[in-house]
Amino acid sequence: MNATVPHAPQNLSRLQIEADQRRRARMLETQRQSKLVRELVTPEGAVIHLKLSTATERAGAFLIDVAIQWAIVIATSIGLSYAMRAMGSGSANVAFAVWLVFFFFVRNFYYIFFELGPKSATPGKRALGIRVAARNGGRLTANSVLARNFIREIEVGLPFQFLMMGGTGVSGWIALLGLVWSGIFLFFPVFNKDKMRVGDLIAGTWVIHAPKAKLMGDIASSAASQALPGRFAFTPAQADAYGIHELHVLEDVLRNSTEEVKSQVALRIRTKIGWQPQPGETDIAFLEAYYAALRRRLEQRMLLGDRKADKYDTR
Repeated sequence: MNATVPHAPQNLSRLQIEADQRRRARMLETQRQSKLVRELVTPEGAVIHLKLSTATERAGAFLIDVAIQWAIVIATSIGLSYAMRAMGSGSANVAFAVWLVFFFFVRNFYYIFFELGPKSATPGKRALGIRVAARNGGRLTANSVLARNFIREIEVGLPFQFLMMGGTGVSGWIALLGLVWSGIFLFFPVFNKDKMRVGDLIAGTWVIHAPKAKLMGDIASSAASQALPGRFAFTPAQADAYGIHELHVLEDVLRNSTEEVKSQVALRIRTKIGWQPQPGETDIAFLEAYYAALRRRLEQRMLLGDRKADKYDTR
């Protein structure tokens, strides 16, 4: 029994070391995740936190999109080959020209088509739960989408072209220098804290995590509704002024913000919907009543398959 006693402190020491290592690992992971969080002040005056996607997530989404693009191109090539056989000899040049035009549009407009859609994300981005967003908190514009995607040809297209260039002497050096220059664009997201491509920097965009949108639990107090029956009667047009995004922001305001912020948000909403304050009306009562009206309106629209993403969605 005496022989086992000296081992007890050693076992405790080993367990303590392992616990410290796990604690440090958790702290490092927390610090790493916090580096990807950015604060954004909305036009309504509320602060929301966005989590940027990592370079690995963006690369994975890009590879998925490239695989989809090539699947489309290969399927088109097979279809054209059957068409050439049916058309007979002499149709090869026409089929090849059609293939080149189609390949150009798939390569350049695939991303633009999906990012201009309501999800602001390609199938690859949606598969990994990320999307493109404007850094100023506004709606993603066509100019931003066009800018960030046309730059992609410099970031990705040129490196592959230089890589395929051969030759010796001057031409070889030009190809090497071109590859290095293009590599700067290609690896730009790895070496900046916001994980932005050059296209994102020019277009004013981020790629952020996009959790599945759903309506949160109703927090409007029943006491306020019972105390003020019929006082807040919002028209459908007033309730349609905002969407799901603003509903979530308003919930954050009601839950976490100060009285000053609530007052500012109430003023902005009243101004936007043309609401005249009534005698005895408080900001908190107004915000809770408008939250309930907005939520009911969004739920009615979603039952009919009409999803209003935010205040910019005019569909």
